[in-house]
Amino acid sequence: MKKILKIIGNKYVIATLVFVALIVFVDPYNLLVTRRLNRQVDQLHAEEAALKEAIVADSLSNAALRDNLDAIEHYARENYYMKRPNEDIFVIK
Repeated sequence: MKKILKIIGNKYVIATLVFVALIVFVDPYNLLVTRRLNRQVDQLHAEEAALKEAIVADSLSNAALRDNLDAIEHYARENYYMKRPNEDIFVIK
């Protein structure tokens, strides 16, 4: 027991414990804040990857619409409910 108290009472051990407490809890950029910020960065990276995939998909669809008249007609019929003069359109939601 005296040996443990002697080790804990050592000025270097006390200084180290105070330093660790400052780094973990008191510092403005402590470990808790850093951990939260790292999670936020990971979420933003995942969102960035999803948005890049959406950009690629939109670019492919844009290229198809630019070149193909059938694709333009298909897009207009689906999204804008356009029709030919002799057709009726029924929209079911």
